[in-house]
Amino acid sequence: MFLQTLHLRQFRNYREQIVQFDAPKTILLGDNAQGKSNLLEAVELLATLRSHRVSRDRDLVQEGNPEGVVAATVKRETGVVDLALLLRASGRRTARLNGQTLKRQLDFLGALNAVEFSCLDLELVRGGPGDRRTWLDTLLVQLEPVYAHILSQYSHVLKQRNALLKRQNGDDSSNPNGMELAVWDAQLAALGTRVIRRRARAIARVAPLAALWHRNISDGQEELVIRYTPNVQAETAETDDPHQIQQAFLAKIQDRAIAEQMQGTTLVGPHRDDVDFSINQSPARQFGSQGQQRTLVLALKLAELKLIESVIHEPPLLLLDDVLAELDLTRQNKLLDTIQDRFQTLITSTHLGSFDAQWLQSSQVLRVVRGEVIKAGD
Repeated sequence: MFLQTLHLRQFRNYREQIVQFDAPKTILLGDNAQGKSNLLEAVELLATLRSHRVSRDRDLVQEGNPEGVVAATVKRETGVVDLALLLRASGRRTARLNGQTLKRQLDFLGALNAVEFSCLDLELVRGGPGDRRTWLDTLLVQLEPVYAHILSQYSHVLKQRNALLKRQNGDDSSNPNGMELAVWDAQLAALGTRVIRRRARAIARVAPLAALWHRNISDGQEELVIRYTPNVQAETAETDDPHQIQQAFLAKIQDRAIAEQMQGTTLVGPHRDDVDFSINQSPARQFGSQGQQRTLVLALKLAELKLIESVIHEPPLLLLDDVLAELDLTRQNKLLDTIQDRFQTLITSTHLGSFDAQWLQSSQVLRVVRGEVIKAGD
């Protein structure tokens, strides 16, 4: 696929901007805080319907305006697709696909696929479980767009169940409404099982690819192992049987019932999952050096590219936000050599010193200055 145009209106620090892409690689050049990352964020939004930087649309709409627009034209093997998101500072967003307003945002997903790699991704290793769940869920949304709907349903049920537990926790009554809670238990277990099974399958697919890349980048000196550690496990850890997982889910809810009532929150389910990374059988979070952690994240991103490409049968976009400065020369070269012209790449940088002549020859260079994009040399 190829991103042909990106149109921003009242988005972040862009009042009105149309960017045309005419090369396999685009280098977005400029000082910090000029809007380079905002361009990548707009593409990420079109691909996943979420930003890894903020959770509210009002933070994306230019200050002082009620709404903003992010639109794009994408050339795919099946034809040209027009995408548009109308973002409202105070309300629900509107998604349009080829000029048609969609009733479900779910139908918007899959029209554009992209993998983003930023310096913030180092928190995948060093950060908490929430960072790793977000990474895994973002990948899954692109592999299987219906997952966004499943995850949304699970989050809704979780919120309702937490509200009930909180009410019961605040009551003096020692006899909580067990029937109402049982209804939410059943829904939580059913939807949670769907989340768990999909996360497990995604890790099973991406883990060997990442291990291969990690071995390659480390010249065969390091072995990366990625394990999904669900909060709920069936009796047989490797099982994909939904009935077994659901039964294990309900059993664990019963085991934690008193603790949940005392704490007033749900302690069981995929919202408490984690992903473990180990290098040469040692936990990467505690014992991995900065270089090993950077290699791990780079291997993960390259694995994402390959996996998405194998599923959608065309290469996704690659968005590189200020990562070259975080990588040493060996890792920079490995990344740039892998990209070549196979993946359309948008990369932000404050200077051109990291790119060799061959890379620059197949790139367009756009300068970003205070929310305006200018062709280098203009």
